[in-house]
Amino acid sequence: MPALNYASLEHNSKWRSLPPAPGFLKSARRHHFFISSAKGLDKAPTKAISDKQNKLKEKRAWDLAVAPAKSLPMQALMLYMSGGGVQVFSMSLIFMLLLQPFRNAIGMNAAFAPFVASPPPANPAFALIPQKFVYILCNLLTLAVGLWKCQSLGLLPTGTGDWLAFETRGQPPEIALL
Repeated sequence: MPALNYASLEHNSKWRSLPPAPGFLKSARRHHFFISSAKGLDKAPTKAISDKQNKLKEKRAWDLAVAPAKSLPMQALMLYMSGGGVQVFSMSLIFMLLLQPFRNAIGMNAAFAPFVASPPPANPAFALIPQKFVYILCNLLTLAVGLWKCQSLGLLPTGTGDWLAFETRGQPPEIALL
């Protein structure tokens, strides 16, 4: 079995003629030069970089806010394809569709935490209010689609016949003595 000689790679002219990879610094002296020059230039563009990062974070927060609405057409198609009968498959789809908005509402602050602006506000829970409002509206829309499917399957007690157990009978108006 032939043995590999890694020392031969150091002297091979084919490998030595390759340019260094982007961002690769060959010596510590050059590294020190770039670090010291970056420290001097660091103060001016910080605000511009911070503004760009905050705008990007805000855009990503909007993407997260409308994410439940983006998945709604697929969920509606799956509910349509599950049929009109009360079966295990349709019930599991409805259960997941009704549970997801509540999970999203509970974990909303944790979901939006990475998108808070660089100088954090005094109370980060109140940051990104418009995005959180749209997020809640999209989740309510998802909940409405799930409740509509429950209504179409007859699982919601919306008719008068569903509440007969709670009605009391009155005295009959006529009395038969015989």
